[in-house]
Amino acid sequence: MILSLQGCMAVGKTTAVRYIQEKAPYINISYEDNTDIIEEIRCRNLDKNRYEDYLEIQKLWLRKEVLRYEKAAKYPCSIMDFGAEEIEFYTLNYPKSIGEDWEVENALNKELTEVRSCMPNRILFLDASDDVLRSHKQHDDTRTRNFFEHHLQHLMPLKRKWFLNKENVDWLMIDDLSAEEMGQKVKDWCDSCINSIG
Repeated sequence: MILSLQGCMAVGKTTAVRYIQEKAPYINISYEDNTDIIEEIRCRNLDKNRYEDYLEIQKLWLRKEVLRYEKAAKYPCSIMDFGAEEIEFYTLNYPKSIGEDWEVENALNKELTEVRSCMPNRILFLDASDDVLRSHKQHDDTRTRNFFEHHLQHLMPLKRKWFLNKENVDWLMIDDLSAEEMGQKVKDWCDSCINSIG
């Protein structure tokens, strides 16, 4: 079983999977690790705001997600800090978020088809108000999150609409939850998913 946590930057996905790692060792954790792709993009001087470069960049991300899924699928249960559903959403919607109407679906048909075979069984969408998300960002000095405001203002409305229409998505509002409470609720959700196939 592959599970995935979704939501905005700074909503607490990494905090939740760390809780799972400590309290539920029977669940494999698959963290999102971007360093190698970011370095390749930098070395190749690719610009995500140019169409041809964007396609090249997304090919890298889509391929990486397939490989990540293959590793996660070797375990009885894995939870992903963003899974294949994220890269599919982003690939198709980032251009819209910058006001571009690029043809992406056909241009990346092979790569999108591969990543669509790697979707999680269930997704938990962690959601929060803009004020809470900004507060989380301001109190997290481990990451720069330069893309945060664009993500919040331009991608999150598209993302909420995208995931509300999916049948395998559950929703958790975290505004009034402590990190411990959120972690416990995510663990309870994981256990419920596992028990549903047991």
